[in-house]
Amino acid sequence: MRHFPPRRIVCLTEETVETLYLLGEQDRIVGVSGYAVRPPQVRREKPRVSAFVSADIPKILALEPDLVLAFSDLQAGIVADLVRAGIDVHVFNQRDIAGILTMIRTLGALVDAAGRAEDLAKSFERRLVAIAATPRPSPRPKVYFEEWDDPLISGIGWVSELIEIAGGADAFPELRHRQAAKERIVSAEAVREAAPDVILASWCGKKVVPARIRQREGWSKIPAVRDDRIVEIKSPIILQPGPAALTEGLDAIVSALWG
Repeated sequence: MRHFPPRRIVCLTEETVETLYLLGEQDRIVGVSGYAVRPPQVRREKPRVSAFVSADIPKILALEPDLVLAFSDLQAGIVADLVRAGIDVHVFNQRDIAGILTMIRTLGALVDAAGRAEDLAKSFERRLVAIAATPRPSPRPKVYFEEWDDPLISGIGWVSELIEIAGGADAFPELRHRQAAKERIVSAEAVREAAPDVILASWCGKKVVPARIRQREGWSKIPAVRDDRIVEIKSPIILQPGPAALTEGLDAIVSALWG
């Protein structure tokens, strides 16, 4: 990087945006993902330079960033273009809660705010422990989390872990460590056989339609459908691997299971 700590940062996903705001380092951000909505003021304060798998490379270069923050192999094409243009890029790849906490600590170190990042990460850790220790009735409700509806895709690692912390049991825990969405495809028959007590759905940016879930062949006998326990969780609070999932996302799961 030309400067340390970096004075001008572009964030291509929303979780690094929220983390920098929580660290009080938002003035370093000069460009964000179009999906960044947390905190609310980011929409009016920061220019938008990317979607998720595409970006306006000339616009990013015009911002003269010292550092661009990206996420996962899904943004590899954007990253390659930026690297070829001589831009410093850090790509995070967190897929579970431990990875989210490490992202917070790493990002803090990158902006010379390691102490504040450690405090933030520890505050989340304490919160997770406290919620996990909350007494809940037995047995644990079985939960099917639907990340996409066609094909059916079950929840990624951190979502599975949050379900357990909230007092539920993931219907497909064996898929937790599969990073790619295509590796977490499940059949309608498998969901019927799993017989979840609760269905949580977050269709990655589009509105969940519970009626379509209820109308799937043979699903009327699933306890969650029979008992009308189909709950949408908004994508920005559960499908980004950052502070939102550990706070509002987890709270939404707790509310769906026990509220």
